[in-house]
Amino acid sequence: MSMRDDYQNLSDLLQDVVSATETFHGALPERPVAARKRTGGPSTDLPGHGIGGKAALREFLDQFGGDLSGSVGSRYFGFVTGGATPASIAGDWLAGAVDQNVASPGDSVAVAITVQALNWLKQLFNLPQTSYDGAFTTGATGANFACLLAAREWAGEQAGYDIARKGLAGGPPIAIYSACPHASFVKVARFSGLGEDSIHAIARIGDTEEMDPNALEAALAAAPSDQQKIVCASAGTVTTTAFDDLVSIGSICRRYGAWLHVDGAFGLFARTVPELAGRTSGIEMADSITVDGHKWLNVPYDSGFYFTRRVDLIERAAGGLPAYLDVESDGLPHYINRVLEGSQRFRALPVWMTLCAYGADGVRETVRANVGQAARLAAFLRDSPHFELLSPTTLNVVCFRGLPPDGVENADAWNKLLLAELNAGGTAFMTPGAYGGKGGIRAAFSNWQTRDEDLDQTIVALQTAHEAATRKGSLAA
Repeated sequence: MSMRDDYQNLSDLLQDVVSATETFHGALPERPVAARKRTGGPSTDLPGHGIGGKAALREFLDQFGGDLSGSVGSRYFGFVTGGATPASIAGDWLAGAVDQNVASPGDSVAVAITVQALNWLKQLFNLPQTSYDGAFTTGATGANFACLLAAREWAGEQAGYDIARKGLAGGPPIAIYSACPHASFVKVARFSGLGEDSIHAIARIGDTEEMDPNALEAALAAAPSDQQKIVCASAGTVTTTAFDDLVSIGSICRRYGAWLHVDGAFGLFARTVPELAGRTSGIEMADSITVDGHKWLNVPYDSGFYFTRRVDLIERAAGGLPAYLDVESDGLPHYINRVLEGSQRFRALPVWMTLCAYGADGVRETVRANVGQAARLAAFLRDSPHFELLSPTTLNVVCFRGLPPDGVENADAWNKLLLAELNAGGTAFMTPGAYGGKGGIRAAFSNWQTRDEDLDQTIVALQTAHEAATRKGSLAA
């Protein structure tokens, strides 16, 4: 069957997709939250003659539909994974259907919608409208990369040296200071040319993940006079959701002439809730901020974005406007100059749709509900004789472990068994966690669909998994 044949029957094909989507979402309450088996994909060779879109859809659903995770559902607590709001699904489908390239303006309203979506996000997070600009990215890694490029160019600018043009070899020494950088930031330090060893560890406060401002000030004060300094602070770490004291850190950065980057991939959403917003006080002093949309904004993968005071520096580093894209812009940005990619999906549309459909109140309601659910799970674990919290629960992440039966010497290995039993049960899905030298389990609440009854089922599943792991662990001991 040809593409033209499929196009003539596009409505029928898309209706089949709608039906498959409805079936998938309708079955979420009953289906296992994570796939119970793994498949390497189809074993057949590439077909010489295709079977058409409708038949291909049936083939996919028959072979692989049962092995998809329920990550959009209400009891998927792995990583920090949001679901997909109905409006964002519609926006994502439409983004694929209209297939706009937002690299440059001039032929589509897509770039103007991208500008509006970013402005709405600045309003959502109560950030100064005129101080920040940015772009959508593939996720926090792409956002961190863009922000670190800006910081790198700023460092060269301080020394009168153009790194983007001349390279790092002849530039000033650059050091990054951080207490608990996310793995994605470490990754971008590597491929930005600064290197992992450029990250200087700053002491934390006590046994927390929070940066010690006094330790930061001491490190910056002791740094060589010709060193350019970048500070990476956290607004919500992945294990304990720790928030650095951005008021103190921001003041220190200004005092010592350091660039302040804040990783707020999901923690920045605390800013949408009045009773939590104080945790991000001082973020207005940040030079760059990383945020993820496919986490607490609950839009489909992939979606990240960043804000910076110096978008011109990213455009210097990432700019590459060839003649065929140098179109009339009417004052709109060329996003090809603001991210790694040239061609760019219309990522703003799912964000625009969900914000238009549900507003700031919709986001706030999800954040507030998830924080309450995490607190309730933490209370159960704290009061149970079979579990212990590994760290305080202060936002939406619960890090804990099961207490093994007597005679089990390796508690970390036993907790891997406990996690395997939980996930195999299909009621809920969680991922490994570790804190304070102890291995355990981590649950992140970030889905708009999660309700109290989901938490009830999850608690029962945890108890059942503990009983199963205890039986197996006792036999092994």
